[in-house]
Order: sequence, then structure tokens, then C-alpha cells
Amino acid sequence: MALPISPASLSRRRLLSLLSGAPLLPLASSVSAASALAACGGDSSTVPVFQSVSFSSMPAPTLANAAAMATTTTGSVMTLTFDDQSTRDIQLAYQPFFVTGDRVPDGAGGTVLAGGYVDIRHQPIMDTSGATPRQFFSDAPDGSSLLTVPGAKVPGVKGHTVFAVVQFEYTSRNLKGDSMYGLLSSPIAVLTLDQNPDTGALTLVKYFNVDTAPAKGLWITCGASLSPWGTHLSSEEYEPDAFDQGASGTSLKMLQGFSTHVFGNASTANPYDYGHLPEVTVNPDGSGSIRKHYCLGRTSKELIQVMPDQRTALMGDDATNGALFMFVADKAKDLSAGTLYVAKYTAELNASTHAAISWIKLGHASSAEIQALVDGGIRATDIMDSRNTDPADASFTPIVLNKKKLWVKVLPGQEKAAAFLETHRYAALKGASTAFTKMEGTTVNVRDKKAYSAISAIRDSMVVGGSGYVAAHRVSFPKAIQAGGVLQHELTGGQKDSSGAAIDSDWVPARSQFILLGEDLATADTLGNLAHADKIANPDNLKFSEELRTLFIGEDSGLHVNNFLWAYHVDTGSLSRILSTPAGAESTGLHAVTHLNGWTYVMSNFQHPGDWESPLHDIVKPTLDPLVRANYKDRYGASVGYLTGAPSGIAL
Repeated sequence: MALPISPASLSRRRLLSLLSGAPLLPLASSVSAASALAACGGDSSTVPVFQSVSFSSMPAPTLANAAAMATTTTGSVMTLTFDDQSTRDIQLAYQPFFVTGDRVPDGAGGTVLAGGYVDIRHQPIMDTSGATPRQFFSDAPDGSSLLTVPGAKVPGVKGHTVFAVVQFEYTSRNLKGDSMYGLLSSPIAVLTLDQNPDTGALTLVKYFNVDTAPAKGLWITCGASLSPWGTHLSSEEYEPDAFDQGASGTSLKMLQGFSTHVFGNASTANPYDYGHLPEVTVNPDGSGSIRKHYCLGRTSKELIQVMPDQRTALMGDDATNGALFMFVADKAKDLSAGTLYVAKYTAELNASTHAAISWIKLGHASSAEIQALVDGGIRATDIMDSRNTDPADASFTPIVLNKKKLWVKVLPGQEKAAAFLETHRYAALKGASTAFTKMEGTTVNVRDKKAYSAISAIRDSMVVGGSGYVAAHRVSFPKAIQAGGVLQHELTGGQKDSSGAAIDSDWVPARSQFILLGEDLATADTLGNLAHADKIANPDNLKFSEELRTLFIGEDSGLHVNNFLWAYHVDTGSLSRILSTPAGAESTGLHAVTHLNGWTYVMSNFQHPGDWESPLHDIVKPTLDPLVRANYKDRYGASVGYLTGAPSGIAL
């Protein structure tokens, strides 16, 4: 994969070809940016070169415009600045591909249910709780990737063939209103998109359900990323706790419900088959296949980021008493074998410090050998002894997991199984800084060699005296910041692990510091917001654009009445609100692509619109609930789409 193009090296003509609707073109115009520039007398050898991008910050919607609060709203302008101080403004707009529950083309003359669930035999999973049975479909689209494949050819495409991979994390409830969270295997779809070469517009021509049976189904797929070699890297969040001690926020009861819906009985699903890294490969015909890697540790995976070396993967951990994990593959473009590490802070990390990191080696394994252990029937009690009460035995090590104290020891000869199947317990036992609450999406700034992690909430295990807090972890805030923040990591080479061995990577985090923090409100504002509306609250999805020098931040907040998508310019420090999701919805599916056949896009989904919380939504719910229900299938649907330039933004 080519390294990103430096904006300073681009002529204005090339910039406009890349950015003229950006982020996020299509401009819905029949005139390309390049031809329009030529018509205006532009000359790529003499015109000014691109300097920077900025985004205006749209106001948060209010009940004065209730319709805007009940749908996806954009009001931001992206401004391109050139070295002669000339500028160009592009008004942003949002374009959905579909709302889940729509019938969409299957590429063969028929239709398929967008976000629909099927079992391991590819049969629709039906919701029979209401008066009229219907196939379950998700209200929670999440991770997305936008990509091309060499030699792609799909009937119905008239322009360029582009693919999007979209995963659906869960469905919130059945027709009766009962929670369905985690009870259905997450679907993943490949969308074939027809890209108009003149306008950049993307049109859906084929929706393909990826067969997840080879992966034994998928468990709560959350954030995702595009690998440097063009595959979709999924996730499995909140791994089921094989000891059933509540350490992952789920229980085996949920796994049994999952097993019933997916396999037809409660006992088939094995907890050790979930919490891994699924990888989706898109084929030239718009189909896709999946395999699951068992060697990156079984944790609450959210959104991993593979570095430019195509070997080093940095992983967040959406748990309480979670940790920063890293995997270094043996071979480039191949995550099927490698070494797993976990971070230990050697200096205090809080709101104002730069904290140094050391790395603990947990083990080396191949996916095949760990899966063989699982398929061979290994059980939790074969690997470790984990107890809820103090056994008064010095061979046990006290740890804290999900705010709960446990006493654990590894059974003889089971270190590898412990490292890769009981990763949270083993990391804590080995002395890692298992201190984070909800470390979520991770992304990389290649030019500056920095990575960013979303810390959705700073509470509990991160706060002195909080539930789950351990002073030895060296993550110590004096008080909670429920709105969370963004953590930056400096990446270097030449580092050694806990055994003194060199870590074979030049992309290893060496120090961390917070670069953005939300602000809790002591008293809710007039709309009901519990965190400052002009600052981030509960950041979740993160994606960095090299060319735009912009960190895009999507919220999963119980503190903002509407969740927002933000653009943070890392050079100027400016933070701009560029999109608002429907009230009660979460901003998901972020993926920034700056040059795809000459056009730029930011993918953006949302999930669970109208997920009302009290007291947060008490003021707005009476007005907004009927509007959200009308827009999104009685709150059972949610959008998959992207940001684009509005027609008013095409003038040069």
C-alpha cells in the first residue's frame, strides 16, 4: 500500500480532485473539479498549492428545530486554504445508503433485508414475540471499511467498482420490547457501490451477507478498521467470561441465549471461540469471506489499528480494568501468528502528565494452535484457578477485574493458554496496568508517529479510591471525568519487553498523554445535557486522516442529548462539531478515505436512535419520540452512510 500523499506536494488541481467535495465528496455535480478548474483558466503548474483544511463548528440542534434533533444533521463547512491565502468552502451533507430493515438489491435481481440476522445454517432468525413474526434486523450498524479490489467486476456497476464492509453490532430489542443485546450472531455485509467518476456519488447495487459459519458466528462486533493490505478487521467486544465470575460484564447465560439462536441449542457455543479478531476479505465479485484469528488475545476488542509496518497492531480494550494491548505479527500482512504484549505504566498517567510505558510479553502463538486448544475441549478450570474469595494461599495472586477482586493462579504448563484465552486475568497477574475504563477505538497518525485511543469514561479503576482502582497501575485521576477523553501515544522503535528481549517493531507506544478531555456539568443545561455540549463526551470511534491532518471522533454518550461527530485538527488544536446523530443514537462506523479514485469520503453510521435515558432525555423525549419513530421504523432501524459535499459547495 502506498504511503499517504503529502498535501504540500499537491497542485491545486490535484487537491480539488482529491478534496473538492471532501470530505467527502460526491458533489452531486456533472462537472468534475479538474475540468471546472480548467474552465476557469486554472493551470496545475502555476496555481497555488494546498496548505490546510478547517471545519466550521455547527451549532448543536435544539428543540427550536426538533426535526433536526430527530435525524442526522450536518451544518459544517469545510474550508480549503492554499498558499496564496485563497480559500474554497464546501458545505457538508449526509447521504445514507439505507436504513436497516430496508429491502436492498442482492445483485441477482432480488432483494435482501439490510442488517438481517441468519443462523449458522443461513436461515433467517425470526422474531416471533409480536403479533406478526418478522426476521430480526439490527438497529446497531457499527464498523465500516471503504475499499477497492483489483480486477473487481460486478454486474450493475456503470462507473468505478467500490466496496464497503459494514458490520452490525447487535439488535436492541424484539417486537415485545425485551432486550436482545448479545443474543444474536452479528451479521457482516459487503456492499458493492457504483462510484460515479464525475461526481463521486456512491450508489448501492449489491448487498452480500458474509457467511460467518466458519467463524462459529460473531460475538458483538463493534468498531472496525481497514488493514494496510485491504481487509476489514472486525472485533468481538465483551468476551464471555468462561469462569462466569462477571469479569467481562456478561455471563454464560447470555452465551447460552446466543447459542440457542445461532446453533439451535444452548450448549453448543464455547466461550473461548469469542473475543477474538475476525478478518473479512472482499472478493472481486462483491462477495466476501471471513476467518477468525485466535492469537491476538481474548479481550474486549473494539477497534484495532495495524501500523504501516503491516505487522504491529495496537488494540484498545472496552472493559473496566482493561489495558492497552499490542500484537506484533511474525510476517507482514498476516495476523495468524505473532507475539502478544500488554502495557505497564512506569510513571503516573493523569490529565496533565506524559507517562512512560514498558511492555510485558504475554506470549507467542499461532491462531491455529490456540484454536486447536479450543476445539480440543480445553476448559477454564484446565487453564487457571480463579476464585472470588481469598484462598489464603501464597501461590495465588490477587487481581482486580471489572471492579471485582479475584485470586488467580496459572495451572502447570498452561501459560500459553492463559495468555491467549484468559488474557485479562493473565495480564493482570503479570503486572500490567489493567486500569482503564472503556478504552475504545484506536487510530494512527503516521507522519507524526502518534496513535490515539478513545477513553470513553474516566471513572472507577482510573480514579483514586474508585471501584477497581489499584495504585500500582499508575493511572490516577483525582476525580472522575464521566465525559472521558482522547489519549495520545508516542510511537518509537528500539524498545525491549519485560524479559529484556527487543521488540521487533518501530511502532511501539513509549509514552501517553491526554490531548482532549470532556467536561461534566454539575447541573444539566436547559436541554438536558449532562456534559458540556461544545466539548467531546464519551468518545468511541476514532479515525485519523493523514491528508486532512484531522482526527475524527464519534461519540457514544449518555451525557449529550444528541451524540456528535467531531473533527479535531492536530496542528491547530481546533475542535469542530460536524454532524449530529438522532437523539439517543450513537455515532459509529467511522472510516476516513482521502483518495479513492480521486474522491474523498468519511463513512458514518449511527445506531439505536431514540434510546432514551432519564434524566438526560426527559425534556426532549415527548417531542422527539414520535419524530424518531417515524424516521427510523418505530426505532428499530438505523442508517448506514457517508458524509458528502452539498450542491452549494461546488462553485469554484
